Amino acid sequence: MAPETIPYDSADFLDSPDAIAAYIEAAFEDGDPTVITHALGVVARAKGMSELARTAGVTREALYKALTAEGDPKLSTFIGVLKALGLRISAKAA
Repeated sequence: MAPETIPYDSADFLDSPDAIAAYIEAAFEDGDPTVITHALGVVARAKGMSELARTAGVTREALYKALTAEGDPKLSTFIGVLKALGLRISAKAA
């Protein structure tokens, strides 16, 4: 008999600004653009895609498309999403 499993969704645990920031920071530490885009998509679902799109100044459809596995968000979309999430990026020497 196979073990019973339940679905896991990271979005269920992104319930505070600190949790969201830590999640996005971990994605940046990975450095893979696909991982970063996926992480932004998970956060967008956690926060509400429609509201986030409105706050970021893009359509919901454009945001969905940009944050898919095949998506490659424009820099303006990326920065808009970060601002809508109350986040900002910074650079430091590797």
